[in-house]
Formats: sequence, structure tokens, C-alpha cells
Amino acid sequence: MLTKFESKSNRVKGLAFHPQRPWILTSLHNGVIQLWDYRMGTLLERFDEHDGPVRGIDFHHVQPLLVSGGDDYRIKVWDYKLRRCLFTLLGHLDYIRTVNFHGEYPWVVSASDDQTIRIWNWQSRSCVSVLTGHNHYVMCASFHPQDDLIVSASLDQTVRVWDITGLRKKTVRGPPVAIGTHITSSSLQELGASSTSASSVVSRVNADLFGGNDAIVKYVLEGHDRGVNWASFHPTLPLVISGADDRQVKLWRMNETKAWEVDTMRGHSNNVSCVVFHPKHELIVSNSEDRSIRVWDISKRLGVQTFRRENDRFWILAAHPVQNLLAAGHDSGMIVFKLERERPAFGSHLDTLFYVKDRYLRIHEYSTRRDLPMLSLRRPTGHAQNGVCAGPRSLEYNTMNPSEHNVILFSQQDGGSFELLVFPGDVIASNQQGESSDLKRGLALSAVFLSRNRFAVLDKNRQIIIKDLNNEKRKSVPPPNPSTDCMFFAGTSGRLLLRTDDRVMLFEPQSRRVLAELQVARIKYVIWNQDCSRVALLSKHGITIASRDLEQLCSVTETVRVKGGGWDDRIFLYTTLNHVKYCLTNGDTGIIRTLDVPVYITRANQKQLYCLDRELKHCILSVDNTEAVFKLALEDKNYLEVMNMIKHSKLCGKAIIVYLQEKGYPEVALHFVDDLQTRFKLALACGNIEVAMNTAYEIGDDECWHRLGMEALRQGNHQVVEMSYQRTKNFERLSFLYLLTGNIEKLRKMLKIAEMRRDIMGRFHNSLFLGDATERTRVLEEAGQSPLAYVTAVSHGMLEEAGRIKELLQSAGRPIPIVLHNSQLMQPPTPILRSDNWPLLAIPKSTFRNSYEDQSEHGDTVDHTSSPGWDADLDLDEHDVKVDEVEAESDEVGGWGEDLDIDDAANEDADYASSNLKADEAVSRTYIVPVAGICPENRWCKNSAHAADHAAAGSFGSSMNYLNRQISIVNFSPMRGRFLVLHAASKSSVPGLPLSSSYEIAMLRDGNVANGSCFPRIANSMPQLIDALRNSYRLFQKGNFQASRERFHHILRCIPLIIAESRSHANEVGFSSILFSFPLVCLVI
Repeated sequence: MLTKFESKSNRVKGLAFHPQRPWILTSLHNGVIQLWDYRMGTLLERFDEHDGPVRGIDFHHVQPLLVSGGDDYRIKVWDYKLRRCLFTLLGHLDYIRTVNFHGEYPWVVSASDDQTIRIWNWQSRSCVSVLTGHNHYVMCASFHPQDDLIVSASLDQTVRVWDITGLRKKTVRGPPVAIGTHITSSSLQELGASSTSASSVVSRVNADLFGGNDAIVKYVLEGHDRGVNWASFHPTLPLVISGADDRQVKLWRMNETKAWEVDTMRGHSNNVSCVVFHPKHELIVSNSEDRSIRVWDISKRLGVQTFRRENDRFWILAAHPVQNLLAAGHDSGMIVFKLERERPAFGSHLDTLFYVKDRYLRIHEYSTRRDLPMLSLRRPTGHAQNGVCAGPRSLEYNTMNPSEHNVILFSQQDGGSFELLVFPGDVIASNQQGESSDLKRGLALSAVFLSRNRFAVLDKNRQIIIKDLNNEKRKSVPPPNPSTDCMFFAGTSGRLLLRTDDRVMLFEPQSRRVLAELQVARIKYVIWNQDCSRVALLSKHGITIASRDLEQLCSVTETVRVKGGGWDDRIFLYTTLNHVKYCLTNGDTGIIRTLDVPVYITRANQKQLYCLDRELKHCILSVDNTEAVFKLALEDKNYLEVMNMIKHSKLCGKAIIVYLQEKGYPEVALHFVDDLQTRFKLALACGNIEVAMNTAYEIGDDECWHRLGMEALRQGNHQVVEMSYQRTKNFERLSFLYLLTGNIEKLRKMLKIAEMRRDIMGRFHNSLFLGDATERTRVLEEAGQSPLAYVTAVSHGMLEEAGRIKELLQSAGRPIPIVLHNSQLMQPPTPILRSDNWPLLAIPKSTFRNSYEDQSEHGDTVDHTSSPGWDADLDLDEHDVKVDEVEAESDEVGGWGEDLDIDDAANEDADYASSNLKADEAVSRTYIVPVAGICPENRWCKNSAHAADHAAAGSFGSSMNYLNRQISIVNFSPMRGRFLVLHAASKSSVPGLPLSSSYEIAMLRDGNVANGSCFPRIANSMPQLIDALRNSYRLFQKGNFQASRERFHHILRCIPLIIAESRSHANEVGFSSILFSFPLVCLVI
């Protein structure tokens, strides 16, 4: 049994699969109905309106409806899209056991403990028929998939088959013609109306009491000794299966005239709760209160499989109408499972696909689409004939033997077995068919080809057996790890991939060496690319891409199961349950398309995927891998190809924008967006002031102008900064900007503006920036600060103004402040540079543009006239307006002058910015900011695999990982102090200039900063540890065991973080084995 999904909940009494979607309904004993997505393993919805247990549940085949019946005697019809109950059907007088939708008509059949079966019309919300005849609880009732039949089971020990043809004719085709409107006489019309009305009332009462003649009992199946709990139809054959409290499962057959018992299947040790037919195979599945699920063969009437739970009794079974899925409800939840694997066994080589179908090894040619059987396989023995584990699990083709075809089929029969098929290379061309007598067989846990004429077998004793193509043993090699349970092809001759629980090893049987190993979750499939330079290791929920020597390149984790994959050059395409995705060797992934049903990739060729579905049908999927090719070209720095794809491909979406931002190409992402906010952020990220300013005009948000001013200030373009401050009316920043640039004329305007706005602090600051002591004195006096005004006037030599203020203070009776004789005049600082604009921080050309221009100079495929550079190639002029035009536009729409009511301010500012823009661009080319290098800490972690270097760099996590893998340290708490010492000793701090931060210098072992492979100086050294060891020996000899033990522990913590500078030091580290005994001796003493 292959468990696909399992839930934990209260006792499950009802189950129902959705016909199309991966949903399952569960009705619980506590009255809750749960809607699960068994593919994703998530709870979608809960419905809780029943009072008491809900025993019956079902999905409608087409409409978004579900029906439920519970112990509150009510049937509820729900709309799962609206997530509410639509209406309630009342009529039953006792517990409702099951409910079931009809596949074609708007009917619902329900079975109840009131000994009746009712058929409801859910459109008219009424009961259309009551089926009576059982004299005990009716445990279940359901419609036949095609015929007008109902089967019911009751505790009266009978199974009844009901014929509802009369109900269909009456309800679907309308009333008889006799009670129509063909009566012409008025007296006959009145008489007919009255008689019809009376007869309808009588028939309705009789139907409620005794059951109508719309549904009649066709067969009564008697044979069980105790009450029958379940009965169900076969979907296509005239068969009925039933399970009862007598612990038996009975199979019944019926024809047009009679029904009879075919056989009885015994094996359950308690009441049989439910029994159903398998949807795909001729099997019967039953569960019981004996905590088991049993699978029976219909033809042989024998039990073929048994699954048990230790503590949970099973109550209900459900079979998916289309897929090979079953579900079982028990005391603590439910499980969704399969009886067999549906993955086809196949292997692909060049233009040919080898696969197994209907006991034949078949080939399929991709180019001609020719498909034909090549070899007849032996008939499965034992339980495999019944459809359970019938086919081979895997197929391995020998790609190293060009002279003939060699195929190994591996299956789970007899605990694991293989079949070796050998046939000539011209068999495919001649359409000849071999015989199954040529097969070589054997028992094994795994089998894989090793070379042209050798294959390896992992036998039951976990030994690797090397055999030739005659299935004769040539050599026996023990695996390096005793827990090896599977082998895979290693991409080249003479090597094997061995799988253990948590890793994969590259093993060479000839030399018995492990060449490499990779720690990865339990893998299931190995897929090599065309030249065997890359390999994809597929596990249940993950993919690991590695090189030929098993060096991990990337790893991807999925939330759903990974079904298969294939290589398209350097792109690995793989399928999950519902998607086709891609994975690159740098770890980039993405979704290409969705899938309706799971498929298995056999070959990937450009934009086509050749696949096999679970029915072993060939299908070709068209895929668009433009996004993957774009990312691959970006990784390869093939910028010409990137620009061509941008021009001619339809790459869009937030995912590609975020990807370009993360990779450091915001200037490329800028041309994929139309959203103004995103475009503005990208323009600031790549330093494009013009685009950012045009976008800010369109947005009209003060926050955008503020951010634009910050970026322009970083680049030194104070004209754009001035415009940003004007748009946001940030007067304080604007005044300070004029102070720094020495623009005295505009500072006077700012003083006038502050006076018009009655801004006292603004007037004071601007007068202070201008050095206007008279204005400053006036502002202080108007603000009521006469003493400060007197001090300012005296300090600046304005004696007349000081005398006037002194008289005012004396008349007001206020004290005269004392003015210090050593006071100095406050004058504004002189600007360092009084030019029109500062030297701008040059934004260097992007790598794309430089590469494109280089390829344009040396290549013949570039049109110089139409594509002069990156900007023209991406049509920047269509979106971005020149700064002169933007400023002119800002003058037309109003701005500085209109906002502040100053006649000539706006025009002067705009003319001032426009006249100096070209000068700014010329100056911007004079200075290029240096590119930031790699910090020493990153270089240490990248170039070293020693834990001490990582600890010195501050990467404690990676240092602990190395120590755990190298010497299996688990508890790192005692090592915390040593880590901090190494990190602190790897740098020195040098004081900087006043008002600036200190400068950190990395302490290197070789002392050469320019060396690209330099490493940090480590605080611990071998001479220090040897001296500490001698001191510890002395303390031990003196009997000071406590201090000696602490010294020994200190030395032991330092040893893993020692870097041996010479071979002699490396040999001296070996004394650590002696140290382990000393702390123990000290502790005992």
C-alpha cells in the first residue's frame, strides 16, 4: 500500500472523492465535515451545521454541490463555492446512514435507520419516492453507475436490488397523456380534475406508508448469517459485493431474471464495515473492525494483500471514480492510498524509448513515432497477476554497448528480482520480435550496468556482485557502507552510485575506493544529461544537481512530489503532480506550465517534452522555456543574447523583475515595467536620475520627490536636489543647500519667503546664513526676545540699535544683559566651490552596454545605425524626456513661483537649472566612483575549508558545520569563548580623523593584503599550546587537579581551531589523543 495522504481527526464515518479535483470529503463522528486537498495535504474548508455524527457524504459529479446526512435526521445540500448550506431535506425519522448523488438525474438517495430508502429531487427540494421493504436498519444505499438500479444493505441480513425505471419514466418524461388537457367537455374536465386530485393524494399517502410502484424490488440477495453493513455495484459488470457482521465478503452475480451468490471470501476476524470494487483492476477491497484492509482477487476469490493498523478500527472505504486511488476512514482519521505504483518503467537512448506495456518490451522512435513490441516478457507469478505490483519497477538500458541492446528490468517480485534482456542491434530495424526464453533472471535488491559487457547486482546480503551478460558471477565486492540499499548508473564505465539513507557515494568497484560522496535526502531516481557531465538526483520532494564527480551545484525543495525529469542541454526540466518546472545549475527555478494529470518526461528537446502518462500513452507537451534561456544567458554574461530576447520575447511579470533586481541588473528590469512606483524604484536603484525625475512628475507624490532628492544629493546634482526641495516645499533643507552652494541671492529670497510665511525660525536661520545681523536683531525683537536682540546688536557693533533696545528694556523694568568683551561675530562659512554645479558622481555604463558596444565593434551581426547602444536598443526615449523638456513642463504647470507667490522665482530657477545641465553632464565624466571590492571575511569563508578561518570571519554557523562533519562535535557551548577570541583577534582598529569612525584592518597570516588567497591570523598557535600543556603537567604532578583539569579542557577546545603551519606542527597535533585521559583522571581523583 502506497500512502499518498493521511489526516488526523475524530472518527471518520463517511468519505467521498471529487470526480475531477484532488479533493476528498470526510464526515466525522463529532458532526464536522472536512474538505481536504489530498495532493497538497491541506485542509480547504470545514462545514459544521449538523447536530451529532455525520455518516453519509457525497460530491455531485458536475455541480459545485455536496450532500450530507447525519444523526439529526437531516439531509443538507451544500454549495462548496459559496461555503454554505443551501437547504435541508426533512423526512427521515431516524439516523441517516448514507447519501448518494445520481450521476445524471437531480436525485439523491438516502438510507436510514427508519427502515426506509428515500429518493429526493434536490432541484425541487422534495421527496419523489420512498422505498420500503427492509425490516431493520438500512445501512447503505447507492445508485448504479449506468442502469436504473439501486442496491441497499440492511441489518435484516439481506441485500436488495431495486428497479427505478418507473420512477425515471414518471419523473423525467412527464405525466401520462390521459391526465393532460385533451378533454373538451367542461363536465368531463371538472370530473377529470377532481378524480386526478383525489388519486394523487391517495397515491402519495400509499407511497409514504407502503411504498409506491415507482421503485420495485428486483432481487433479494440472502446468504449472510448476520446483518449486512455494505453493498455496492461493480462499475461495468453485473456484479454486487457485500460485507456483513458475519465477517464474510460475498460476491453476487445478476442477469435480467435472477441473481445468485458466486463465492464467499473469508479472512476477516471481526465485522466487515465496508467493501468496494477497485476502480482499475479486478479486485475487491474490504475493511473491518479487526483493524485491517484486505484485497481480494475477483477471478480466484482469494486474498492477495492485507494491511493492518495497530489501534484503529476501519469504518468506511471510498474509491476514486477515475484514478487509481482509495481512501479508508478509521478511528483517528483517514488515509488516501494506492495498491501499486503507476510510474511506467522506461529508459531512453538517443532517438529510441524502451518501455514495458502489457507484458511486452516495446520501443518508440521519437522521430518517426513508430511504436512496436520487441520482446515478450514472462507472465508475473503469485500476486502480481492480479494487478498488484504486476509491472517492473524500473528499466535500465546499457548505453555503453553500441553493438547490441541490453536491458535490465527490475521488479519487487519475490522481494526484489531482475531480468536481463539481450537482443541484437538490428532487431529494431528488422521489426523482429524475440522470445521470453532468452531472459536471464536473478534475485537482487538492485541491478545496474557497469560497463559494455558487465553489470552489477546488489544481492540480498548487501554484497555487490559483478556479472557478465551471461548472468555468470565474475567478482564480488563489499559496499563501503553496509546500509547500501540501491545502486544507480554513475555516468561513466566502471563506476557506481551507491545510495544509503542520507547520502550518495561514487564508488569504483575495481579499486574499491569511494571517489566522492554527497549528503542528500534519500534519492529515488538519477537522470544524466547527454554528455554525462551533469546529474540530477531526484528524491521524494527535492532535486539536487551535481557534477560528474558528485560536486553539488544546487538543490531545490518542492512542497509536492517530484515525478520525473529530463535534460534539455543545460536546463533540467522536471514535473511535479501539477506543474512542469525548470531548474538551472545556479539554483534558479520557475514554472513553465500546469498539468491536468501527472506525466513522466522521457525526453526534452528544445520546446517539446516527450512524456508517458499513467496509462502508458505517449504525449508531446509544448513548453516555452524562454525564461530559463534568458536566465542562462544572463548567467553566462551573453549580453547580446539578453538584449535580443528583451526586444523580441514577451518576458514580463513581477518574478522576472525581482530576479533582475536580485542579480544586480535593475537597469534591465526598468524596461519590463509600466507601473510608475516600480519604475521609479528601479530608476533610483540604477542611478538613472532622468527616468526617476520623469516618473516623479507623473506620480506627483512628495515622498517620491524626497527620495529623488536624496539620490541626486548622493550623485552631487544639487540642481535636481533644489527642484526636489522646491516640489516638497522643504524650506529648511533648501536654505541649507543654498548656504552650501554659496547662492546668496536665493538665500535672500528664502528670507523673504520666510517673512511672507511668518516663519520666525525660518527668518532667523536665513538671516544667520546670510550674516545679516540687522535682520537677526529685528527677528529676535519681534519674537519678544529683547535681551537677545540687545546682545546681538552690541556684539555686532550696532550701537544705535542697541541703545534703542536698552531704553525699551529699562522702561519695561527688565535687567540689561551683560555682554562679554571677548565675543566674536558670527559669519556664514565660505563655500568651497561656487561653481554652477558640483562634480557629479558618474554612474558608469552598465556591463550590458559595454559588452554590446564591444560586440558591435567586432561582430558582423549588429546593425550600428539602428542600435547604437543600450539606451537606444531599449527605446528609452519613448519613456524618458530630456531634463530641459521636463523643467520647461514644470514651468508651464506652475511650481515654485505659483506655490509661493513670488513673481520671478520659478522662471529664474528653471532657467538656472536648464542652462547648467550640459555643464553638469560634462563634469560628470571627470570622476568615476571606485567599485567596492570583496570584504576579507567573505574571501576567508570562500577560500578556506578550515573551521578556524570561518570562526575568525564571524561565520560561526559554517564553522560549527565543519567541526560537526569533521570531528562530530555536537555541543558547541564550551567552544563559544574560543570562537569570540578568534573573531576579535582577526582585526585591529586604527583611529581615524576627528569626527570620523575608526578604520579596521584585517590581521593576515602572510601579511600580504594584495594576496587574493590571504587568510586571517589565528590567535591559537602550536608553541602556545605546548607551553600550556607543560604547565598543565606540572599542575597535575603537584596534585592541583582542579586547575590541571581546567587547563586540559582549555587545550582540548583550542586543538580543533589550530592551523598547522608546518608538517612538524601537524604531527604534534597528534598528542591530543593523550589529553583525553587526563581530564577524566582529574575528575576521578
